[in-house]
Amino acid sequence: MGRKALRGLRFIHTHLTDTALNNEDLTDLALLRFDMVAAISVSEGLPLNIYTASLMPHGSDKKYDINVSDFHRLDLDFAAFVNSLEAEMDRHRVLESKGKKESAIIVSASTKPKYDLEDSMDELKELSVSSDIAVLDTVIQRLKGINPKHLLGEGKLSELIISAMDKGATMLVFDQDLSPSQIRSIADKTELKVIDRSQLILDIFARRAHSRDGKVQVELAQLKYMLPRLSGKGTAMSRLMGGIGGRGPGEMKLEIDRRRIRDRITRLENELKGLSEARRQRKQRRVHNRIPIVSIIGYTNAGKSTLLNALTKSATIVEDKMFATLDTASRRLRFPKEREIIITDTVGFIRDLPKDLLAAFKTTLEELEDADLLIHLADASNPRMEQQISSVESILDDLKLSDKKKIMALNKTDLVSTELIQNLTERYNAIAVSALNASSFDPLLQAIELLLWA
Repeated sequence: MGRKALRGLRFIHTHLTDTALNNEDLTDLALLRFDMVAAISVSEGLPLNIYTASLMPHGSDKKYDINVSDFHRLDLDFAAFVNSLEAEMDRHRVLESKGKKESAIIVSASTKPKYDLEDSMDELKELSVSSDIAVLDTVIQRLKGINPKHLLGEGKLSELIISAMDKGATMLVFDQDLSPSQIRSIADKTELKVIDRSQLILDIFARRAHSRDGKVQVELAQLKYMLPRLSGKGTAMSRLMGGIGGRGPGEMKLEIDRRRIRDRITRLENELKGLSEARRQRKQRRVHNRIPIVSIIGYTNAGKSTLLNALTKSATIVEDKMFATLDTASRRLRFPKEREIIITDTVGFIRDLPKDLLAAFKTTLEELEDADLLIHLADASNPRMEQQISSVESILDDLKLSDKKKIMALNKTDLVSTELIQNLTERYNAIAVSALNASSFDPLLQAIELLLWA
């Protein structure tokens, strides 16, 4: 699991009166993961009773095992006791983490309405699964005001950390973007890794980028994200950067200073300019050959790659997860009368995309400027379809592409009722397709012909 359930330390102290362990003792036990906390009561200068407490495995009826014994009659094989307890704790942790390397509690804390928080949390859970994180629990808290230091109140944060440790989590994933000072403050209170939504998305992009374009863009975004967070170089930053959220360039960042990072950013930006120039030259060749370009856009996991494969009988990567593919794929599609188009599958959009990542990927999304037609593909079976369509339209506005010719297409129509599809197509003036059913493509192909050659 990468982190032991208990710390390997016992906390033994005295009580000058014959009193049981108090809440402070139990909080220290839970938060610091002691093997055991013991208090020896003293009477007339001599030990009287010993009060002990140890943690129970997650899922037990009680949180602590609390006992009291006559100090002089205490009989406990401590090594055997602790080994047995840790083995039981590890068994629960392996079962709950489903064998994955990382396990997390995901957290959303904001002043937004609860339904917004729940929608965003569902998406964060999907992102976590896409990054191979076992989600052990979700915590949603609607706040009256944001705590500038910890996002949550200190009491709630302590409860969250204790719960995470009880469940065997290795990290906390926050749905809200955390400031550098908030990450440091939260990391100072726990040995768990602490990452936010942006860092999780960057991790997924670092895993999935295969082309030189994609790798350069992801590294550039990671460096820009990292730069303001370098002041925390120490145990907090090492916890922050290991594994999830620190792939690709992240693993070497702690060893280099700000100046070298800025130099690297400059080199990457220059390389992106060179790659952009290469794309411009390819575009000129396509313009010279007068081949129309059609780009499929849409929210992540809407089925863009599946549709591209089905239309062109190709085999780009397809997985039922967010951001399964990041690199732009282009294929030729032949129409009657010896006409053909180049059809491209772009990176999936997502709301609240990290601004550094959006800036880096604008060079890829610039290809949309070359497109003669956009196909906006939406997942009709997703309960958040309306919000997803709005997010895509908002990004198109940011890229100043709203005026492009566009076809609205609703995918995965085989997963919803005919009546609902009819209502949605009328509402959005859309074409219904199922990327898994080629017989549904005729209306889409006819609309492409009409808009390109009519």
